[in-house]
Amino acid sequence: QVQLVESGGGSVQAGGSLRLSCAASRDTNVAFCMGWFRQAPGKERERVAVISIPGGATEYVDSVKGRFAISRDNAKNTLYLQMNSLKPEDTAMYYCAADLCAGILTGDPKYWGQGTQVTVSS
Repeated sequence: QVQLVESGGGSVQAGGSLRLSCAASRDTNVAFCMGWFRQAPGKERERVAVISIPGGATEYVDSVKGRFAISRDNAKNTLYLQMNSLKPEDTAMYYCAADLCAGILTGDPKYWGQGTQVTVSS
């Protein structure tokens, strides 16, 4: 069982930055992927960024490439999402997730955090 707790959301003006954190309850270093998903009101859930563990390979949805960066501190079992040049369309509830990589990449991971709200005003 893995428990995930997100933090770092908030409200920011367009062009600003936020860093989301996701603390995992146990070591997830064994052939895992972790990722960030988001869901805006009235829209489908979207996979934003994924990182493989322990390899560190990353993948991003096209709309955030060059603006967002996913990373992980293995010693702290913590996942991060650095979000720069934020746009109003980035407004959503952001969720941390963890599973075997197949689960993350198909959009149906086993473990989810509770979510943290990101609001970007124009």
